[in-house]
Amino acid sequence: MAGESCGLLLKALLAAWFAAVVAATANPEQAALPAERSLVQPMTASNWTLVMEGEWMLKFYAPWCPSCQQTDSEWETFAKNGETLQISVGKVDVIQEPGLSGRFFVTTLPAFFHAKDGIFRRYRGPGIFEDLQNYIVEKKWQSVEPLTGWKSPASLTMSGMAGLFSISGKIWHLHNYLTVTLGIPVWCSYVFFVIATLVFGLFMGLVLVIMSECFYVPLPRHLSDRSEENQRSEEAQSAEQLQDAEEEKDDSNEEENKDSLVDDEEEKEDLGDEDEVEEEEEEDDLAAGVDEEKSDANDQGTLREGNMAEKEVGPEKVEGAVPEQPCSADTEVAGDSLRQRKSQHTDKGP
Repeated sequence: MAGESCGLLLKALLAAWFAAVVAATANPEQAALPAERSLVQPMTASNWTLVMEGEWMLKFYAPWCPSCQQTDSEWETFAKNGETLQISVGKVDVIQEPGLSGRFFVTTLPAFFHAKDGIFRRYRGPGIFEDLQNYIVEKKWQSVEPLTGWKSPASLTMSGMAGLFSISGKIWHLHNYLTVTLGIPVWCSYVFFVIATLVFGLFMGLVLVIMSECFYVPLPRHLSDRSEENQRSEEAQSAEQLQDAEEEKDDSNEEENKDSLVDDEEEKEDLGDEDEVEEEEEEDDLAAGVDEEKSDANDQGTLREGNMAEKEVGPEKVEGAVPEQPCSADTEVAGDSLRQRKSQHTDKGP
């Protein structure tokens, strides 16, 4: 029974081999059909300068990005028609090439860029073959503002950005190696990077100190002594200048105080003169008033005398009796008023 089963198995294997040989000889072209080659050129940090010449379309993608996977077939079709459109088509894996993603400052995926003779523009349309073809045939890229100045991928600032992104990518790969491959806890990886950062900072500081010591050329001793003497003389001169400035300030303050005192005295004298003039004017006015009152009293006396003469009253009874009383009263009132004003003036003081 065992021999029969082995014979049947050998017959079956021979039959299968014979059928495969027959199929290969019947369709030799299908048996030797090679895999279809992609016309999309992968771009890396070493060959990205190719896009500086001619016309290019670049696609930035990540293998885990669903939107990037949806546009893969359209991008392949667009690359097949690149010869007819006279354009080269490339793609950049941001996981493998973080430096290029930093050079183009890619923040969203997928990202498309158009390059024409070293001038770059961002394509913000859909990644469909028809839209991409119309963008090139109708030259819609001419209406898009190019990336110039520090935003250009070929500029010095974006080269520095590429270096930072490449360093961050290497750190990320190292973190994955420590946590995934070696199975180290995540917090241990963070502690390792913190310590490495401190050590690296101290090392760079030491390197800068050594470089400064190597390139620093000390001055001769006599020149250094002269420089110290010059510094001391300059300090002494500055101190003297400060003292002179303070003395000038004090002198100016004293002069200002003296001027203010003189002005105050002059103002007081002017006020005293004005008061004296006012007193004299008041005395003159009072004297004039007294004279006017006397003249009025004399006039009234003459009028009364005339009236009495008309009434044939004896002149002996009326002569000077009536005018003497008002004159004496008026003079007394004027004198009292003058005395009161003088007393008030003396109370006020000079």
